Amino acid sequence: MTCVTRFAPSPSGLLHAGHAYSALCAHKYAQQAGGRFLLRIEDIDSTRCRAEYEQAIFDDLRWLGLSWEMPVRRQSEHFDAYARTREKLVAMGVLYRSFLTRRQIREDIARAPHGRAPVYHGPKTPLSADEEAQRLQNGEAFAWRLSLRAARRVLGARWDDLHFIEEGRGPAGEHGRISARPALLGDVVLARKDIATSYHLAVTHDDAAQGITHVVRGQDLFESTHIHVLLQALLGLPTPVYHHHRLITDAQGKRLATRDSARTLDDWRKSGASVQDLRQSLGL
Repeated sequence: MTCVTRFAPSPSGLLHAGHAYSALCAHKYAQQAGGRFLLRIEDIDSTRCRAEYEQAIFDDLRWLGLSWEMPVRRQSEHFDAYARTREKLVAMGVLYRSFLTRRQIREDIARAPHGRAPVYHGPKTPLSADEEAQRLQNGEAFAWRLSLRAARRVLGARWDDLHFIEEGRGPAGEHGRISARPALLGDVVLARKDIATSYHLAVTHDDAAQGITHVVRGQDLFESTHIHVLLQALLGLPTPVYHHHRLITDAQGKRLATRDSARTLDDWRKSGASVQDLRQSLGL
């Protein structure tokens, strides 16, 4: 089987050294295996993604010396496919409409008897059909959430065998055969009333659609893998091999992030730095 990796940035800002490290790792992984390297633009968030950032991604990756197969997949061109996948899950009975706001969910979590929990595990009492119908008639906003209780019921004995192979390292050094624990993320949002998909649904769909065999990405996404494996099982999709790599941090040990104005690759170029300078700073 041919190894296929991908780099999947969101065009919501300029790439920084952390992005470069991830792209270089995924590209190298494919090269060493004699495989293929793909580029995917994850632009489902129309409020933050910009065409100029997408072009900057292409420019930055070419400066790094990377090449990729064409055409590039853009998630914004596949909302119909994501909606069909969502409807499959609705038909299985594993999605439910949640009309709670984020603030209400935070308050509900804070009232948990065993202290503050980091994730939402669903309502104690599901909405009645009449109440749900009334809220829909009122035009209230809602999110489609994945019910872990229902998913466990659908999968039956397969639930206990959910797992993935980790060739890199998780945040706590996890390696090898990892038992999937979807409860770490709770009843995640897979779509909203006005948006056909979320990151979890789109990335799971796209990795299968593009034939990705090895997912190379940062350790910050390690826990998301538990949900992705569950979705793969529900939808009958293959589970790739995962390789989570270390995160690139600043001088204070904080992970680089676009929102924190991390030094961009464009800044590196304008300063006269070479790609080799960047690679050395990344430990490559």
